Amino acid sequence: MSFQLVIAEKPSVARSIAAVIGAVEKQNGYWQGGGYLVSWCIGHLVSFAEAGQYDEKYCKWKYEDLPILPQPWQFIVPDEKKQQFEIVRSLLNRPDVDSVTAATDAGREGELIFRFVYQMAGCTKPVKRLWISSMEDAAIREGFANLRPDSDYDALYQSALCRAKADWLVGINATRLFSVLYHKTLTVGRVQTPTLKMLVDRDAKILRFQKEKYYMVGIHSGSLKADSGRIADAETANSLKEKCTGTTTVCTSVKREKKTEQPPKLYDLTTLQREANRLFGFTAKQTLDYAQQLYEKKLLTYPRTDSQYLTEDMGQTAQHLASDLLGLLPFAQGLDLTPEVGRILNSKKVSDHHAIIPTSEFVKQGFTGLAESECMLMNLVCSKLLCAIAAPHEYETVTAVFSCAGNEFTAKGKTVLVPGWKEIDQRFRATLKADTEEEVLNALPELAEGQNFSVTTDISEHFTSPPKAYTEDTLLSAMERAGAEDMPEEAERKGLGTPATRAAILEKLVQMGFVQRKGKQLVPTKDGINLAVILPESLTSPALTAEWENRLTEIAKGNADPDEFMAEIEAQVRQLVKTYSCISADKQNLFQSERVIIGKCPRCSENVYEGKKNFYCGNRSCQFVMWKNDRFFEQRKKVFTPKIAAALLKNGKAKVKGLYSEKTGKTYDATVLLADTGGKYVNYRVERKE
Repeated sequence: MSFQLVIAEKPSVARSIAAVIGAVEKQNGYWQGGGYLVSWCIGHLVSFAEAGQYDEKYCKWKYEDLPILPQPWQFIVPDEKKQQFEIVRSLLNRPDVDSVTAATDAGREGELIFRFVYQMAGCTKPVKRLWISSMEDAAIREGFANLRPDSDYDALYQSALCRAKADWLVGINATRLFSVLYHKTLTVGRVQTPTLKMLVDRDAKILRFQKEKYYMVGIHSGSLKADSGRIADAETANSLKEKCTGTTTVCTSVKREKKTEQPPKLYDLTTLQREANRLFGFTAKQTLDYAQQLYEKKLLTYPRTDSQYLTEDMGQTAQHLASDLLGLLPFAQGLDLTPEVGRILNSKKVSDHHAIIPTSEFVKQGFTGLAESECMLMNLVCSKLLCAIAAPHEYETVTAVFSCAGNEFTAKGKTVLVPGWKEIDQRFRATLKADTEEEVLNALPELAEGQNFSVTTDISEHFTSPPKAYTEDTLLSAMERAGAEDMPEEAERKGLGTPATRAAILEKLVQMGFVQRKGKQLVPTKDGINLAVILPESLTSPALTAEWENRLTEIAKGNADPDEFMAEIEAQVRQLVKTYSCISADKQNLFQSERVIIGKCPRCSENVYEGKKNFYCGNRSCQFVMWKNDRFFEQRKKVFTPKIAAALLKNGKAKVKGLYSEKTGKTYDATVLLADTGGKYVNYRVERKE
C-alpha cells in the first residue's frame, strides 16, 4: 500500500486536516489512515545558519569581517525542533510514500517553510499544493479536490526566498556594523527601523509643540448656539463680545446638504488589529494570537490576510451567514436587515486570501466554550460583516451663518435620515464595557435667511493641541500607508511589513528597549531616539521596504529576476559597510548607560559608581573598589546591595538585616563597619548584633 504524505505548518492544523481526510490513527509525530500520512512543522523547522557556521571568526563581531555574504547559503534545524524534523524527514523518504502535499499556510511564508524542509530532507517526490482560506471541513475537502502542482508556486517561493535572504543580509550586517561602532547591541531591520523612525519623528513633533491659547465668542438664543472663528488675543475677543451684547443677530445663510456614508469594508488583519486595540486595548500580537486560535478552532477564516473583500463565488455563503448571525448575536435581535452582499464581493481585490469572516461552523457552535477575549473578537468580526452588507447611513447637515456687529458666527447641525449600517454599529458598541466615543448630534431649530434673533454672548478659552503619540491602532495604520506613494498602484503589498509580521515588529522594538508602552501609547526610549538619529536614511526611510515589496511582488508574478534582486541587495550591503567605517569618539559613548552614583570615595572623595560586579571609584588612578561577591557578605549569605554600599560610604557603617551565622545556623541583624579601606581589598566587620 502506498501513502500520500501531507505536511501542515502547525500540529493543530494537521489534526484538523487529518480528521477530514480520514487519517485518524495517532502515531509519533503524525496521523495515519485512509491512504494518508499527515505530519507537521513547528513554524520554521529549517532556518538559515547563524553567521558563525560559515566561519568561526564570525562568532566575534568585528568591523574588518564585514560584510558577511554567504556563498553558498547554509541551513540548520534548531535543536528544539530536531525531533519533529527527523520525523518529517523519515516520512518524506519512506518507500511507501509516493507523493507529497504541501499544506503549510497558503502564502509567501508558508511556501518557504515547506520548501526548506522538503529540500533539507533531500526529497525529490512529486508535490501538490493545498491552498485554502478556512479550516472548515468543507473547505479542506474542496481544497483536496483541487490540489495544484507545487511548481505553480515556484515564483512565490523565489519571492519568499529573496525576502528571507535580503532580510538576513541587511539585518546581520547593519546590526553588527552599528553595534561594533557604538559598543552596544543595536538591532537594525528593514521593517522595524523605519517603524522606530516614525515613532521618533512623532515624539519630536510633540516635544517641539508650543501650546497656544485662543478664544472664541459664542452667541446664544434659546437652543441655538453659534461661534466666531479663533481669536488670538483676549482683548479682541472681549471687544467683540461687548459689540454683540444687546444687539440683534441676523441669519445670513442656511445651507442644507444630504450626505451618504457608505458601509465599512470587511476586516483584513491590520484593520482588525487596529479596531481591537482601539476598542479593547488588545496589542496587535494579542489580536493575531486570538484570531489564530479561532481559525484553528474552525470558527474564523484565515487571519493573515491583506484583503477586505470576498471572492465573487462566495455570495451565497455570505447571505446564509448574515441571516444566521441575526439570530445568534444578542445585539442583532429584531434588526431589519436587507443584505446587500454584492458590495463585499470583488475577486480582483482578493490576493492570497479573502477578508476575515466568521465560518458556518461558528454559526453552529456559537460562543460556547470560548474565552472572553475570543468572544470579544468574534463579536467584532460578526458585527463588521453585518455592517458591511447593511444599507448606507444617510444624514443631513445644516450650516447656518449669522451676522452680529459686523462679524460672522457659524452654527452646525446634523440630522439622521436613514440609520443604515450605523444602527448595527451602535448596537454592538452599546454592548462593550470599553468606553467608545458616541457621535453627538446637534439638531438646529428651523432657520430661514433674514431671520432676526436677540442674543446673549460668552467667551470661551481654548488651547491648540499637540500631535498625539502613536497607539498600536494609529501606528499600524501609519505602517500600512508608509512608503505607499513610492509604489505603483497595482502593487499588492504596500507599507511597512505585512499584516502577519507587523505585530511581531512592534513586540521586538519593545523587547529590545527601543520603545516602551505607556497605557495605549507607544513611545520611543532614549536609546530608540539615538538609534533612529545615527542610522542613514536608506535604513530609516520606508522607501527601501516599498521598493523591496514591489520587486518581491514582481518576482512572485514571474516578472522579475531573483538573482538580479539579490545582486543589488549585496551591493547595497557592501556600500553601507564601506560608508560607515568609523565614528567620532564622542559618538561612541552615545549608548553608554548612565552611571549610578552610590556615594563618595573614602580615599580620594571622587564619585563611586555601581558596576555589574562591583562599586568602583570614578577616578581611574584611585583603585578603590568594593566587590559585590566579597567573602564577608557571601559567608553570611547576604546580597551586597547598593543601599548597603551607600550607607557604608556615607557613614562608615550600615544596619544590615538577615545576616547568616554558620555557628548557630540562624540569621541575625547587625551593624556592619567599613573597617579598612587602605589596602588592596576593602575589609568589613560586624560591630554589634542588633
